[in-house]
Amino acid sequence: MEVAVIKTGGKQYVVSKGDTISIEKLPAEVKEGDSVVFDEVLLVDNGSDTTIGAPLIKGAEVKGTVVLVGKAPKVEVVKYKPKSRYFKRNGHRQPLVKVSIDSIA
Repeated sequence: MEVAVIKTGGKQYVVSKGDTISIEKLPAEVKEGDSVVFDEVLLVDNGSDTTIGAPLIKGAEVKGTVVLVGKAPKVEVVKYKPKSRYFKRNGHRQPLVKVSIDSIA
């Protein structure tokens, strides 16, 4: 089983072929069905040997297909101070992109 560690959107993800990952933000505008290439690969393990980048592996890339472009569930933010009639409620939905991993090279 081939495993890779990629870096995108300020976070690191452990991926293998066939996985679906949820990414908060991608650098480019994408639509469902688009192919995405992650070229910031930090580690590749194919079962017999492991390649570790310093900090990145040159020539390595992970290819995927965008499955869903949308928003994450709403997070409610509540500010409350007792005995002062202060109550604020706010909601936030983070952008979300689901990517299915096709290949690790």
